[in-house]
Amino acid sequence: MSTRNRPPATDDAPPLLAAGRLAVHRPADGAVLLAPVDVRIGDGQVLAVTGPSGAGKSTLLHALLDVLPRGLDRSGGTVSWQGKPVPRGRDARRWRRRHCGRLGQDPGASLHPLWSVERLIGEELHADRRARAERVHTLLETLGLAPHLASRRAGELSGGQAQRVALARALAADPELLVLDEPTSAMDRATGDLVIEAVRSHRGRPGRCVLLVTHDARLAAELGDTTLHIESAVGMHTGSVEDGAGPGPAETAGPGPARAVRTSARTRRAAVDSPRHAAVPETRVIGPEEPPATPAPLTGLRTSARISPPPVVPRGSSSAPAGFPPAGGSPSSPVLAARGLRLTTPDGTPLLDAWDLELAAGGSVAVMGSSGSGKTTLLHALTGRRAPAAGHLLLHGAPLPPETRRRERAQLRALQFVGQSPVGELNPAHRVGGAVARPLTVLHGLDRHAARERARELIGAVGLPPGLFDRRPQALSGGQRQRIVLARALAARPDVLLLDEPTASLDPASARTVLNLIDRLRSEGLAVLTATHDPRAAIRADRVLHLTGRRLVPASVTCHDGTTDQRTETPGAR
Repeated sequence: MSTRNRPPATDDAPPLLAAGRLAVHRPADGAVLLAPVDVRIGDGQVLAVTGPSGAGKSTLLHALLDVLPRGLDRSGGTVSWQGKPVPRGRDARRWRRRHCGRLGQDPGASLHPLWSVERLIGEELHADRRARAERVHTLLETLGLAPHLASRRAGELSGGQAQRVALARALAADPELLVLDEPTSAMDRATGDLVIEAVRSHRGRPGRCVLLVTHDARLAAELGDTTLHIESAVGMHTGSVEDGAGPGPAETAGPGPARAVRTSARTRRAAVDSPRHAAVPETRVIGPEEPPATPAPLTGLRTSARISPPPVVPRGSSSAPAGFPPAGGSPSSPVLAARGLRLTTPDGTPLLDAWDLELAAGGSVAVMGSSGSGKTTLLHALTGRRAPAAGHLLLHGAPLPPETRRRERAQLRALQFVGQSPVGELNPAHRVGGAVARPLTVLHGLDRHAARERARELIGAVGLPPGLFDRRPQALSGGQRQRIVLARALAARPDVLLLDEPTASLDPASARTVLNLIDRLRSEGLAVLTATHDPRAAIRADRVLHLTGRRLVPASVTCHDGTTDQRTETPGAR
């Protein structure tokens, strides 16, 4: 992929957006969530912010835009735009509407579910109806979305489609400041390339700048003029991709501003071309908001044994760890089976022709495919959220009703789903510890004290610190919310776990913790079906299937080799 080679702005040129000693804390307990940091984005430049899940990347964006969630406070620092201070409160809202286009980390939650795509994208356009329609059509085409999607409601879109619609909404009015939080997390690589091209059009333009948060080293190298790497709430590390491996060994620092290191276009091209930059380097700093790299031991979900650190599947190897069922699963009767399953879009367009599935205890199947091909629709059909057009389901050989409301409590417990939009999965009024403890009380009869203790073990097992137990979802990062939803699903002690993009919001170290835990639970008999774009997740499965052309076809995957899915997108699928 080509990268525009242009002279960087000089250091003495006045920045468009600047922040000095910006810091965030939580007044309730005084915890520092973002240590003082300096930000500077010059005319036509892109600043890429990287770092592990929960380090404070989204908090930095919220502080810059004065949209911190309730319970957090900007404890210091100033923000300026074109040399003038950015006001706070209502004046900040007017400034954002005038100058900013923003794509949040959970775009599906920010789109009105009953509005059409055309209305969502054209809402901020001050033009006649024909001009708005032309602009919407142009943006849909640029981002690889079919024109007739303009009439669909946001609730009928896949995760990747919703992410691109939210990006089109941010780009529609040609904002001076474009703020993007994980813009490609729900997309296959081919679709992500379209997003990169759309964002690149902002680079180098006078009076425009981009603030980009990402776990994707390839995306940061491809687009970023400067990179700010945040290691933890009180530890910042800066590293140029000229080092050869991005951020080096973790450095711990006291509160202080982070330095932004400029990278040249030549360096970005070298970073993208180098295999070492296929993923963010797997290093981290332990700070007050980050747990140890090895999760706390956890009492077995399906046995009374304690879970030791799980085996790691070697990179590039498709073999399962010792003790796992051989490829293709156990010869015993399947835990979950689908017979003649057929899926359609909401308007009846075929997605998947009649298909059979058998998932054995301890077995794992990964489903890959382009954004919008129907992977989420498949999981929703199995979990009962959307009934299939035809076919029937079996759980332990017994009929499984197609709709959740008709399933018995034991069936609901046995089949657990972890969606790709954790904001929609968690009640914002409930503390996350209570959310994880609830299945233990409702489904397994544990008393309140035992359930809370067990919930703490589960939260630790997914790589989260105990301090998150009493927080509400809006106080967590996207990656932390995703792991809380996983911990809640595991609390039910399921027989089958359905995962939709389980690593999309996670840095490599956190993703490895989650995948290793799932591998260990598979060795205890847990069956897993994963829909993913991530080769790191797919390579752990016994079988990998590609959803394309209304068929699921066997496929192979090699981790970290630039795997892409070039198949044609199916509009209207989820």
